[in-house]
Amino acid sequence: MDPRRRRRGLPGIAGGRHAIMPIKKPKDMKDTLKRLWEFFQEEKRQLTIIFLLILISVGLTLLTPFLIGKAVDTIAPGPYLVEFKDLKFYALILLFVYISSNGLVFLQEYMVSGISQSVVHKIREGLYEKLQSLPIIFFDANTHGEIMSRLSNDVDNISITISQSTVQLMTSVVNILGSLAMMIYLSRLMTLASLITVPMVFLLTKIIAKRTKVLFVEQQRVLGKLNGHIEESISGIHVVKAFNNENTVIEQFKEQNNQLRDVGVKAQIWSGFLMPLMNVISNFGFAVISIFGGTLAAKGIISVGVIASFISYSKQFTRPLNELASTFNTLQSGIAGAERVFEILDEEEERKDKDNAIEIEEIKGDVEFKNVSFEYKKGEKVLNNISLKIDSGTNVALVGPTGAGKTTIVNLLSGFYEIPSGEILIDGINIQDYKKDSLRRIFGMVLQDTYLFSGTIKDNIRYGRLDATDEEIKEAAKMSRASEFIERLPKGYSTLLIEGGVNLSQGQRQLLAISRAILADPSILILDEATSSVDTRTELKIQEAMIGLMKGRTTFIIAHRLSTIRDADIIMVINNGQIVEKGNHTQLIERKGAYYNLYRSQFMNI
Repeated sequence: MDPRRRRRGLPGIAGGRHAIMPIKKPKDMKDTLKRLWEFFQEEKRQLTIIFLLILISVGLTLLTPFLIGKAVDTIAPGPYLVEFKDLKFYALILLFVYISSNGLVFLQEYMVSGISQSVVHKIREGLYEKLQSLPIIFFDANTHGEIMSRLSNDVDNISITISQSTVQLMTSVVNILGSLAMMIYLSRLMTLASLITVPMVFLLTKIIAKRTKVLFVEQQRVLGKLNGHIEESISGIHVVKAFNNENTVIEQFKEQNNQLRDVGVKAQIWSGFLMPLMNVISNFGFAVISIFGGTLAAKGIISVGVIASFISYSKQFTRPLNELASTFNTLQSGIAGAERVFEILDEEEERKDKDNAIEIEEIKGDVEFKNVSFEYKKGEKVLNNISLKIDSGTNVALVGPTGAGKTTIVNLLSGFYEIPSGEILIDGINIQDYKKDSLRRIFGMVLQDTYLFSGTIKDNIRYGRLDATDEEIKEAAKMSRASEFIERLPKGYSTLLIEGGVNLSQGQRQLLAISRAILADPSILILDEATSSVDTRTELKIQEAMIGLMKGRTTFIIAHRLSTIRDADIIMVINNGQIVEKGNHTQLIERKGAYYNLYRSQFMNI
């Protein structure tokens, strides 16, 4: 038996790695294959060697039925008519051929595995580098789960396709052509009789593959739904228990799990039809060959050995036809995954630095917006013709309802979003004229959604400035009041944080983020709800520290708690993408406009 046969089969057939993977059809197979081939350019030498090994191993495989036929012909009718010398010769040749063929197949698989991992390594590396160069707006428009799916599942799908399809595709084509050529060489009449099963194989494969494809796509859909329910219920376990809904989520799980079981049973039953029916067709083909061959042998047209050879060649001819169908479906799925990867690789990257881009040496911190407009979706403006001018060292508070455009303003200022209309100037120079790396270094940010990385507390604070010393890290923690809880931990600054810092409270994570910003020592500071997750007492302490941090720096503060921004030099009320009011706290209260109404709504009981 050809050793490749052990691991082949239609996607979805029980026992295969693709048993629960849906077959996705690519949109443009030709173009995707062309682009995918570019990743193989450095592997041409290995591919050439693999193809030569395939030619040799398939040649040896095609030689075995011929040798079997010759061995059979050494046995003539009647007693004592066996040519033992010739039989021994053919038996030794067959043993050598089987060992050599299997050895070459092992070598092919080994080399293809190396090529597969090399190609996927390049794709994954290129994709990750691409993600680092994409603008923030891309990540705002795509869910993290979808991006991760492309980086992991789709890339793995490409790897599986390369490792399983490359050798199989070449082997099947060579095997079919070689078997057909050998059958024609031995007997054209027998060849015609053997080909009677080919239309039956194609028809059976088409019918079952079409049905199993629908069922496995449905199975994957239900599986995704079930996984989503599991993830959601576990992530929200506190809410589930708080509202005593354990039985409800269990019932929902059972319902979806039952759906998955039902569709899975149907899919496995249909996919299980293929091999038994293929065996029926193969046996029918063997019967045709035996009857027709026996008739020809009785007439002296062919020998019994030729019949034995044809039975083997018939197996070698029909099996690759089924394998080609399997390979084509696997190839479709892999190419569909490659298309999803290429979609990200084709995304427009962040703006490149101009040839004469300016390196920021020293900056005062004057900021000016000139007629800036911005929209996430065409026709839905988030900012509409915003103009403002801020002198260096000014503390600016941006207030207003959720979705008014406050965070968008600071994202445009820091260069996270490209400016489609208008200009933003820092020290009188358009920010697009600065080098991006240089521009980003002048900003320090504390965002509402704090993120901490896996590692120690010390490493997370150092993220603000990688060359900072341990003493500078501790000083930054003292300024943010984070040192008070850090020093109470058993390992202090060496305490290991789980991804996201989930082993700390939200307030503690916020303090570490503030420490990180303090360590960066920025020229322009952005505080987006920086104290939203801490208690009032801690908030007062942080504000005391912030007074020293903000001194001499241009600071943009986004806050919903208006008590935190009463001392700001300028308060801007943003609504519907426009600045509707501007002034300090006293001026805006006396004006009794939008700010007065916001302030009164928060403190009316007081």
